[in-house]
Parts: sequence; C-alpha cells; structure tokens
Amino acid sequence: MQFIDSAAVQRSIDALKEQELFLHLEMTTGAYASHLDSSKITAGTFIRNGAIRYAHGSIAGSGPYRVGLKIEKGWVYAEGLTHWEPEEAEQGRLILAGHDQDGKLVVSLQLSREPF
Repeated sequence: MQFIDSAAVQRSIDALKEQELFLHLEMTTGAYASHLDSSKITAGTFIRNGAIRYAHGSIAGSGPYRVGLKIEKGWVYAEGLTHWEPEEAEQGRLILAGHDQDGKLVVSLQLSREPF
C-alpha cells in the first residue's frame, strides 16, 4: 500500500459514482486494544459485499483522510484513512485503509464492481 494521493483517490471516487458497486467497510480497535490496556474497549464494524450506489463522493483532509459517499437515503463515511492501492484503481476497484502508528489496520473502505 502507498500513502494516499488525494487527487488520484478523488479521480477513482468520481470514476465509480452512479454504478452498482460492492462495499467493504471495516473499523476496528483490534482485539489487542483491551489486552494491552484494560481501560480501552474493543470496538469494530464490518460490512462485506453490501450493495451501494452513490451520487457524489469526496475525499477530504490533509492526512489522515476521510471519505464520504452520498447514497440515496444517507451517507457512507470513513475517517482515519492513510493508505491506498493505486494498482487496484487501475482495475476499477478502490481500496483504502487507515493504519495506526504501529501499522495496525484501524479502518478500511473498499469499492468494487465485483464481489470481494
């Protein structure tokens, strides 16, 4: 993965709008969070191959980044994104991830025309 190039990610977001897509969205503090510090709770969110179509999408921030996708009846939003896979964008997929200071995955937002 490479650090996010926000202009290139925006082009990928624009190229995928108004299409039937599959969404993978994941957020986790990791099971390790409460093992290392009992004052922290483990939290997570996960959706894989959810159907999505968005009319507008944008990336914002100066790093870590946030991405918002305007769907018919609301928004899909991910914050804390730091990396992406440019090679996947060439294949019509958008793969974004956010890693903490230790390199552990914290958030992932992925869009594809094909199921994951």
